[in-house]
Formats: sequence, C-alpha cells, structure tokens
Amino acid sequence: MASLAATPAVQSLGRFELRRLLGKGAQASVWLGFDTHLEREVAVKIIRNGGGVDSGDATQWLQEARSVSRLTHPNIVPVFEADVHEGQPFLVFEYVAGHTLTEVLRAKGAFAPQAAVAIVLDILSALRAAHESGIVHRDLKPSNVLIDIGGRARVMDFGIAVKTNDVTQKNHIVGTPGYLSPEAAEGLAPTPAMDVYSAGLVLAELLAGRPVISEKDPYRAIYRAAHEDLELPASVSTEVDDELRAIVLRAMARDPARRHASAEAFSDALQAWLNPAENASEAAAAGAAASSGTLDFLLRRMRHKSDFPALSDAVSRIQRVANSETESLNSLANEILKDVALTNKLLRLVNTASYRHAGGGSISTVSRAAALIGFAGIRNMALSLVLLEHMQDKGHANLLKEEFLRSLMAGTLAGELCTMGRDSEEAFIGSMFQNLGRLLTQYYFPDEARQVRSLLDRGLASGDSPKSGAENSAAVEVLGLSFEDLGVGVAKSWGLPDNLQRCMRKPGGEPPSRPPDATSERLRWLAMAANDLTDTMLRTDPTALAGALSSAADRYTRVLGISSKHICEATAVARSRLTESARAMNLVVSKNSPSARLLAPPAGAGTAGLLDDAPQPNTDSLSPHALAATAILSGPDNQATAAPASGPGKAADVLAAGIQDITNSMVDSFKLNEVLRMILETMYRALGFRRVLFCLRDAKTETLTGRFGLGEGGDAAAALFKVPLKGGTDLFAAVCVKGADTLIRDATTPAMEARLPAWYRKTVNAPSFLLLPLMMKGAPFAMIYADQAQPGGIELDEKELSLLRTLRNQAVMAFKQAS
Repeated sequence: MASLAATPAVQSLGRFELRRLLGKGAQASVWLGFDTHLEREVAVKIIRNGGGVDSGDATQWLQEARSVSRLTHPNIVPVFEADVHEGQPFLVFEYVAGHTLTEVLRAKGAFAPQAAVAIVLDILSALRAAHESGIVHRDLKPSNVLIDIGGRARVMDFGIAVKTNDVTQKNHIVGTPGYLSPEAAEGLAPTPAMDVYSAGLVLAELLAGRPVISEKDPYRAIYRAAHEDLELPASVSTEVDDELRAIVLRAMARDPARRHASAEAFSDALQAWLNPAENASEAAAAGAAASSGTLDFLLRRMRHKSDFPALSDAVSRIQRVANSETESLNSLANEILKDVALTNKLLRLVNTASYRHAGGGSISTVSRAAALIGFAGIRNMALSLVLLEHMQDKGHANLLKEEFLRSLMAGTLAGELCTMGRDSEEAFIGSMFQNLGRLLTQYYFPDEARQVRSLLDRGLASGDSPKSGAENSAAVEVLGLSFEDLGVGVAKSWGLPDNLQRCMRKPGGEPPSRPPDATSERLRWLAMAANDLTDTMLRTDPTALAGALSSAADRYTRVLGISSKHICEATAVARSRLTESARAMNLVVSKNSPSARLLAPPAGAGTAGLLDDAPQPNTDSLSPHALAATAILSGPDNQATAAPASGPGKAADVLAAGIQDITNSMVDSFKLNEVLRMILETMYRALGFRRVLFCLRDAKTETLTGRFGLGEGGDAAAALFKVPLKGGTDLFAAVCVKGADTLIRDATTPAMEARLPAWYRKTVNAPSFLLLPLMMKGAPFAMIYADQAQPGGIELDEKELSLLRTLRNQAVMAFKQAS
C-alpha cells in the first residue's frame, strides 16, 4: 500500500475506492474516496509508512482515533472510521467540499483582522467542544482546517496526530514542527493549553500572511518552539491594533500559565475585541474616553512612530521576567544585556555613591549589580532607563528631560517615604508611572502637550490655584482623554500588572485620617504624595521652598503614618539621590529651568551629599575602566557628555575592568555561580559574542554538560551541550581532552563540518565559535563556549586573547577556592 499515496490511478483500500488525490504532506496523503457499502463520498487519509504510526503504536492510535469519532460539532470534520488494512493505517472522514486554510492563505495572503478573528473563533469553538470531551488536538495547523463552501472553518484530525522524534531523542513529539507548543516540543503529555498556543500561531499566520516559525530544518523549528519567546511577524498590518496584538501574543506565550486559561477564554477575548459594545462593563471601568475609541486612536498614532514598538517591547520583556515566579536575577540580567546602550547606562547608575557602598568597589557587570542591588531594584533602574533611552528627540529634548526628571524625582521620593521595605520598589515604579501619560504625550504628541500647558497657564494667569484635576481636565479637552487614562491604557497594553495600574490612578478626595489597611491603597496615596511634593518643588521659588514643602507634607502625615519632619528629610535625601542618578544618566538641564530646582540643594541646607556642588572628577587621572560622572547643570555653552562604558576598540578595557571586578568579588566569601556568570558576561559585553555558555563535567557520565548561558537563547543552547570526555572523537571532545584553546573562524567548510558532533550540527550549528577548556590536575572539568552568527565573526588580537585566558583562569581559581 506504500505506493497508494504517490499513484494517481483509482485504487481500493478495503471497501473504499480511492478516486482522486486531494492533497499530500510529509506524513500523509488525503484522497477523495467512495464508500462502496454506504454509497457515499468520503475523505480517506492514508498515513505514510514511517509516518509516525508503527506496528507498536497501531493499537493505541486506533483507540485514540475511534474515541475522536464520537465528537460531533458544526466546526469539526467527523471521523467515520479508523482502521489498518494490510499494515496500512488510514482514517475516513466526512468529505467537505472546499479548501484547506493553507490553500486559502497561499491564494489570498494575509487576512483582514476581522476576517482572521472570525475564522479562529470557529476553530476555538471546535477546540472547546473537544476539550470538554477530554480530547486535545495536538496538531492544529492551517492544513488541518477546512474552509467549506459556506466560508465556515472546520477542524479535522483531532487527537490523532502522528509522531516525530525530538532532537534529544528522549521522548516522542506529537505534531508538526512549526506549530508545536513549547510543551509538545519537550515531549510532555497533551493539555488544552497546547491547542491554545497552536491556535494563537494560526491567528498570527492569518494576520501576517506567513507562518510565525518558518524553518526548513525541522530540528530548528522544534528548537525555536521550545526555547524562544515568539513575536508577531513584521508583515502584520498596522490595521491590527494593540489590543488584538496583545491577545495573540498572550496565546503564543511560551509559559502556559501566561496564556489564555482555555479555548473559551481565548474566544471570549476575541469576541470582546470584535464586539466592543458588548463589553460595556469593562469599557465603563476604563473610562468613557477609552470606550469611545480615543485610546485606541492614540495608540495607533504612537505605533506609527518607529520607536514606540521598540519601547513597548523593551518594557514588556523586562516586566515579563520581573513578573515570572520562575525567572531569576540572572534572567533579568540577560534581558538587560540584550541592549548595549541600556547595559552601559545601568552600570553607570549602579556605580553612583547611592549604590556603590553595597558592592565595595566599582561594578562592571550587570550580573554582579543584580546580585548586590536585588531583583526589583534592577527592574526599576532598567524601566527608568528604557523610558529615557527611547525618548530622545532634539526638537523638544529639554521638555522631555524635564518631564523625565519630574517622574524620576517622584519615584525616588516615594521609595524614600515608603516605610514598608518590601514595597519600596513598587512605590518607586508606581509613583514614576503616574506621570507616564504626560511623558508619552510630550514625546509623541508635542503639539497637543503644548496646548495642555497653554490651558493650564491661562488658568493660573487668571488667578486660579493649581488643582490636582486641572491637568487631566485640560488633557481631556485637547486629547479626548486624561493623561491618567492614557498612561493606564498604555500600561495595560504593555502587560504591566494590575497593582501597578491601580497605583497609577490617583485617589480622589482628601487624604484619610489614618493609613489604609489595603497595601494597594497605601501605595496609591504614597505615589500621590510623592508627586504632589515634586510639583511643589517645581513651582516654588527656592527661597520659599522649606515652608511650601512643610505645608505640603502636613497634608499627608496621617495617611502615610509619618511626621512632616520625616517627609521633609526624605525629600532632601531623594533630591541627593536624584542628582547622582541624573549625573549617571547624563541628564543635562538648563540652570533656569523649573526642573533644576529638583537638583539644587534646598536653601540653608548646605551641600552635604549633593553632587551638583561637589568637585568634578579629574577625568585625566581616571583609569581606563573608571565610570566617570559628568556635570548636570549647565548653561547653553556647557554641554556635558557621558563617558561610555565600552565602545569600538574598547574590548580590552572592558575585559580588564571585568577581571578587576571579579578579583574584588573573590577577596572574601563569594558564590561560585555569581563569579562564573560575571566571567561570561564580561566576555559577552567586551567582544559582542552572539552567546557565551558554561559547561561542567558530570562525574557520573564523564560528560561536559551545559549549565547556563548568556545571549541569544543562551540557557536553551546550553541545555543541548553534552561533550563526552571518554571515547569522544569529534572536535569538541578532542579540544577538551587536550586542553587546547581553539578558535574556529569558519565552521561551514566541509572538512570542519565533518569533525563537528551531529547534535551540534542539527541544533546550535554556529559558523564561528571559540572553545576555552578549564583544566585541573591535567584533566578537563569545564569548558567556556562562545560563538558568532557569521563565518569569520570572531577576531581576537593577542591582548584580548591573553585577557580571555585570564578570565578562564579566574574561573579555575574560583572552583579551587570554592572547594
């Protein structure tokens, strides 16, 4: 029967005549058949020999197929029969006139958003019915969706997908590379969440006109499914709004816990997007302006600015790691390291006096900074710097800097005021993000921002006192919604947590007479107080500032549960910290701008602890690795610039700085893993590798196994590394046994490919890589691996190679000291 799938002639399979080939794939062919007993047309699917159903699987496969035959639903193509005839497994379906979704996509390309959603709603209706019956599809893809002549989507092949072997040969994988969920790619048991993921991929493909994962190599497709956070293809039309994008991305989340909870929940989200009028309760909670579509309109306008998608992606990635219960400090460090500019600015910031005491010396790696300062502290720094990094515009740069300083001051002050240590980081980010709407308006809608300021200035000129709601009212008049609604709407589209979104909304009325019981309410009042005190500093002449601050502080003493004196002292400390942060960020503002009042010392308080009056460092005397601060306050002829941590030709400097940092870390007690990560990060930052991995000997198997990595899919790639130290004949094994540092500039030549292990060629397969074995007592016990994405991508001079060997030797010393 093996010839049936390839032969166009009419033949028979049991009682079924095979009249015409309807389609074929890698593992099966589908024929138009005729049931000679019941005298009806049917579709007969013949599984190719070797297509995943062998003799040992046949009984279970038949059992699964027959259980599926009990499914009845308008969006499911029913199974009439499943059998094995003369060793040939086959399925018999209802014949549905129409075309597969694959054929429709090939013919017409990307779908309009509403049409794509309508098709996926049909698919989700089918999935919901199957899941309620305990059946998971396991192989949902466009070729398994039929569009009948009435335009209805109907799903076939429920629960009876064939099997393929995964790259590690540990388990069987059920499904098709390119549409597998991460769990399926790992060979885990089927769950409804797998189908939700695949349905998300199908919707993304309909919107983009091409698959999300398009790889000729099935191993590469499976690897990406298991280890990559997928994004929507760039070909997705700008007509696809942020709300729909967020719904699709949630379905495609690598972590099943972050996906829609079920096919029904996914369907509900799409229905709410398709029929917003039916979602009135949620729209009312979001405010009348958002329900009118103003927020969607502004989000579309922002998305047309090339920087907004990049800003959104950066914030979402950082926040995703911060929200995960399974991610670590090192995961956050890895996210930050993907952005070179962000990395350099963060390292300048952590080397200010406010943080330096925690490390006992300069800090040259994000890994060490994360370990010393903590998860939330690094998260907050990164989010602050991301906002600053993505809001650079020469046309209105001064106003943007002032708005950013205003936000940063509010966040810094909230952190100082917070008496609940564990909540101080949330207070920082919540207070800072209360200004997000105003900051975004200034950057993306400068003309409208100017109109809002004009309305406020007119009110003040007529003798009105500044009111907390005046700015939002002016924004509604100009934009159609308040700064607050805009900020919260964007935060929601970024996936920021609900508690942060609540903190971004200022509470109404007068402050309560005692601290609220609920933590979320305490943080809202704390954020409001920090912003109110910041505004007081901005609009008050320095000679009158002490009295104005005391008066503003009196308003919040009872709700915050601290004295007015304590509030004023915290304000002074926050201004000192802000000054240091501004130096590190190279935020230069005019001496005559209102925001300069946030940086100058308060009248009569002296200059202790305030860097703007401190002597500036003599940069001529600094070491090549020093992270020098720069002046903040300047006139028009004195523009300060920040010395970058690294740049072209500075690889040796970054390597040397990292070596010194690691040496400082190893003086007293240290954690071995932290030192190893610092070593990898120093290599990664200095030489721009695509990824750097650390492998360690498994004493039981005498194999070097990957433990962790940095860079593109670092940890995922590390998990693939298994280098035998005994009996291995490939290049990796030979290099490690000999202890020979080895640089392969071009691994794509036939001679070199022949020496690479098969697992490496099928997975990582980097065209240029470096191997640094770690030896102890003449035997290899570990290895550092680094690679680049193009042949000849790694070039090292003698100094750089010498410093790399020093780093490798530090790793050996760390193991010796730790043992």
